[in-house]
Amino acid sequence: MHELPVTQSVLSIAVDAAQQNGGGRVLAINLVIGEMTSIIDDSVQFYFDILSKDTLAEGATLNFRREAATATCLDCQQQTPVKPPLVPVCPGCGSSRLVVAGGKEFYVESIEVDDENHSGS
Repeated sequence: MHELPVTQSVLSIAVDAAQQNGGGRVLAINLVIGEMTSIIDDSVQFYFDILSKDTLAEGATLNFRREAATATCLDCQQQTPVKPPLVPVCPGCGSSRLVVAGGKEFYVESIEVDDENHSGS
């Protein structure tokens, strides 16, 4: 259910950007989502389709790019890509001394706006 407020924010960012750049229709929104977030692409798409109705972003394509997380073992220094649920031990040496980095991102990377009919003529 937390996808609803983040989707509202994405829509607001996209519509504001379109309005600030001539009021063209939003064609695509490129999102970056970390693997460690619990954000589900299909849920974001579902809410976006509903919330964007009758806005400049209606019909826009959402493109999702996942950012990986990495666990580093403090004992053997092995680095391993990880996804939830996390394995509590290093696959190399069995140590439980792991540090997880990355995979917590969620942001709008870019927005494509149709400015063909809104060039100030």
